[in-house]
Amino acid sequence: MGAPLDSLSVTDIVIERPKNRDHGDWASSVALKVAKPAGLNPRDLAAQVAEDVARVDGVARADVAGPGFINITLEAGAAGELARTIVTAGADFGNGSLHRGVSMNLEFVSANPTGPIHMGGTRWAAVGDSLARILISQGADVTREYYFNDHGAQIDRFARSLLAAHFGRPAPEDGYGGAYISDIAARVTAAYQHDLSVLPDDEAQEVFRSLGVELMFGDIKANLHEFGVDFDVYFHEDSLHESRAVDRAVARLRELGHIFEEDGAVWLRTTAFGDDKDRVIIKSDGNPAYIAADLAYYLDKRERGFERNIIMLGADHHGYVARMMAMCAAFGDTPGESLEILIGQMVNLVKDGQPMRMSKRAGTIVTLDDLVEAVGVDAARYALVRSSIDSNLDIDLDLLQTQSNDNPVFYVQYAHARTCAVARNADAALVRRDGGFAPELLVHETESVLIAALQDFPRVVKQAAALREPHRVARFIEEVAGNFHRWYGACRVLPQGDEEVTDLHRTRLWLNDATGQVIRNGLTLLGVSAPERM
Repeated sequence: MGAPLDSLSVTDIVIERPKNRDHGDWASSVALKVAKPAGLNPRDLAAQVAEDVARVDGVARADVAGPGFINITLEAGAAGELARTIVTAGADFGNGSLHRGVSMNLEFVSANPTGPIHMGGTRWAAVGDSLARILISQGADVTREYYFNDHGAQIDRFARSLLAAHFGRPAPEDGYGGAYISDIAARVTAAYQHDLSVLPDDEAQEVFRSLGVELMFGDIKANLHEFGVDFDVYFHEDSLHESRAVDRAVARLRELGHIFEEDGAVWLRTTAFGDDKDRVIIKSDGNPAYIAADLAYYLDKRERGFERNIIMLGADHHGYVARMMAMCAAFGDTPGESLEILIGQMVNLVKDGQPMRMSKRAGTIVTLDDLVEAVGVDAARYALVRSSIDSNLDIDLDLLQTQSNDNPVFYVQYAHARTCAVARNADAALVRRDGGFAPELLVHETESVLIAALQDFPRVVKQAAALREPHRVARFIEEVAGNFHRWYGACRVLPQGDEEVTDLHRTRLWLNDATGQVIRNGLTLLGVSAPERM
């Protein structure tokens, strides 16, 4: 076909899975998109396109619907060929090139080293690590980074809390409580190997600051590792101040004309970039304001070569976004591209129908350890990832401990284990993939639905990467699991009784193994195991 379709780009031609399977395997609105600019009737143009598409090998028919939609139905053999494609690709099926060669810094968790990781940080641990895996699957060069906040008033309060616990004094009014404080204090005492009682309080407090932060952060890293989350870089805030990085950032912004001085303080004119007020960088007493470290840290990331910097923050930081984006723009970068900020909502744990409000160890908050102890790593990670970060999340601990279809992680993992059981039983029955492959035999309705779902996996992963939404992968593999369970109930892979092994059995084994591969790939992207037996 000639103009107007000759001038179309790849991005103009969008095909997608129709929600109603009666509308075929694929649908496109390309005719609606280009007909008006070309001065053509959309339905007439759609008819011309459909006529050409119907001649393509593997297409059974192409129909026009409504004002100009094109519905495409594939021949069974062309659709079923996907099973072999998936099995051949293996762990690579679903990978893409959306972010190929892009250097990304993904900063997440970054909990202060003053206590165990609470549920907000735990959600970010699961979501952040899953997002990193998804971005890597799309070709990105991702560095997982933890911003180690070891500078400021909260560290002073932590040290004073440890000192008070050591001497059996009440915790400071603005300090930290919980059994973990006494634990850390005792470990500091053992590690110091000298008599702390002979030191003045200020010297003893410095010992608790240094050793206490080191021990607390060691616990945090160990807990994250057990949760399946490891970081490439642990960046110390103290290093920004020791290296005079703040001074360099101020100098750069001064060169760009965005710094001014007023009332003895140094200011950044963030209102020029959409912020509601200008921000003090260096206070009149010469001490850096909170934003000073942010400026230095962002510049450091850019100087390390990261093209895109993603920061994952809790709901209490929502009001912080505008000034961060203004900071990005002040450096001459593009907000939303050079810097992205994701805001996550609260997580509540529910036990026996009631919210959990207190950790035995932390005293005031529910922690990562509490969740893992209750349901295990797999269920915890999956439950935290399967919902959009934009929504508050209630996690029913009782549900996650059940082996039922209502438990989403069990439902998906059981589907994978079932594909493995089918493969083992097929091998015992001498049904082997290398014996034959006849995709045109996969004509049962449940097979068509399952194949259509499997084919959508690369698109879902790409979309999850583009939108920074790992929950899309979780919801997708739940859909695949449901389609597989229904197919398993309707179609037999193994011969019955004295029935001979046929190409239909062998081809269904290909489809079974392809399904297992897709579920396994999806679970891997979420950092969740794919058990072979349950």
